[in-house]
Formats: sequence, structure tokens, C-alpha cells
Amino acid sequence: MSLSIHLKSIADLSLLMNVKEHHPLITVVDFSLIGEHVQTPMRITTDFYSVMYKNYCNTNITYGRKSIDFNDGSLICIAPNQVITIENESVTPEMRNGWGLFFHPDLIRTTSLNNKMKDYTFFSYEISEALHLSEKEKQLLNECILRIQSELKENIDDFSQNIIVSTIELFLNYCVRFYGRQFITRKANNRDVLVKIDVILKDFFTSKSGINCGLPTVKFLADAVNLSPGYLGDLLKKETGLNAQEHIHQMVIDLAKNTLVQTNQSVSEIAFQLGFEYPQYFSRLFKQKTGKTPLEFRNLN
Repeated sequence: MSLSIHLKSIADLSLLMNVKEHHPLITVVDFSLIGEHVQTPMRITTDFYSVMYKNYCNTNITYGRKSIDFNDGSLICIAPNQVITIENESVTPEMRNGWGLFFHPDLIRTTSLNNKMKDYTFFSYEISEALHLSEKEKQLLNECILRIQSELKENIDDFSQNIIVSTIELFLNYCVRFYGRQFITRKANNRDVLVKIDVILKDFFTSKSGINCGLPTVKFLADAVNLSPGYLGDLLKKETGLNAQEHIHQMVIDLAKNTLVQTNQSVSEIAFQLGFEYPQYFSRLFKQKTGKTPLEFRNLN
């Protein structure tokens, strides 16, 4: 039976891992220093952000619904209140190779970074969508971690928070850049995902599933291609310039245009067939995307 642990504070984490606490709201943990007493299986949730880098791990780790073994140079970013499950019976020496950056939302709450956290969508990715780092990328992130560690060892003063928070922001901005590179280097896989999505959406509307199920959701699409909604949205944005919701709407509008021109169905019939509960919502979206109402578009064509 898994041990369930909720860590409310950095102090709780430091106690669990038997490491020294230098600051109440942030810590960097060298996994090689984790105590022998840390046992698994274990389910962990936290009230803080976790960024973990591992060189090697033979432990079965589950985050969300998926399980993965860390490959060489993998980085995962986990938002507060997400569940991490570690299945091994004990923490082995081989898995003590890497580091973790953990910081509480209170550290950044009064800073500009607080409002930017929603833009770092990789905090909602699955573990299987981890960031795989090159040696150069690894070095840049390590430099940020060393800078934070160095600052934490100094006496806390009026400049400490600004320096630490700005370094965290730099670290996260590097992650945005590196994920951009990862999307580019995986273009072949991304194209496969795009093809699958188009097939899924066409099948959905061809079968008239919208009549019973409503419009397809981003979660529906993400589940169908085994990706997290956040990762799918970012992938589509990189490949097409449209996020997942916009991609769905584009398909809906294209199908609506064809139906308006090729049939005599009423606007209400088309709206219900596509999955809109209220025809006025369909008409509003159609005009927003095309600049014309459905009837105006039909009359012009």
C-alpha cells in the first residue's frame, strides 16, 4: 500500500529528505544527499512548485495518469497539488543523480513572476512530455541552479528575494526556449499528431457525434492522442499558429461553410449537427471567424 504524503512547506520537504533548509520558501536538493530512510511506494502532493532534473533513474514514477523512466538529461516541472507516485520499494544509489528546485508560491506572490506563471504551460505537461536537455542546455540550467544555491547560502537581505526570483524566471525562460527547440526537433512526430487530430475531428463530425456529445473539447483531443492538454496546445501553436481550441473552431467553421453552400439545411440544423447547444453561439462564432453571419455567407456563395 502506498504511503500518501502532502508537503505543505519547504520545511516539510527538507524533513522528508533529511536535507538542510536555508530558506523557508525555496530549496535546491542534491538528490545524491537524500537519506537512506526515504522509502517507497509513496504518493506525494505539495503546495509548491517542483522542478526536477535526473540523469538516471530505474524507479517507476507516475505523474498524472502516465508512468515513465527518466532518460539521460530529463527535466520535469510540476505545479502545486499534482500527484507524484513512486513505486519502487526503496530509493537506490543509482537514482541519486540529479537535483530538484522547489519553491513555494509565496516566494513569488508579490513579484511580476507570479502573473507570468500561467504562461509556463509545461508545468501542466505529463512526465512523458519531459524536457530532454542537450549538454549545452544542461549547463545553462545548472548555472542558474548554482546561482540560486550560492544566494541561499548568503545571509538573507533586502536583495535576496529579487536575485533569487529573477534567476528562477531566467531558468523558466530557458525552459521555454528549450521546449521550443524540442518541438522543432520532433517535427516528424508532431506531423503525425496533426494528421491524427484531423482524422479524429473529421470522424467525430462525420458520425454526427456532436448531436449527442456537443463540441469536441481540448481534453477529448488530448486524450485521443495520449498527450496532456497543455502540451497538445503548445504543439499545435508551434506547428499551425493555432492553439487546440482554435484548431477545433477552424474545423467547425470549415465544415459549416461546406454545409451552408452544399445543402439547404437551416442554420439551426447545422448548429445542432455540429454540437452547438444554442444556434446563436454558432452564429456568433461563425461571424467572429469569417466576418459574416452564416446566412450572409450562404447568400454570397
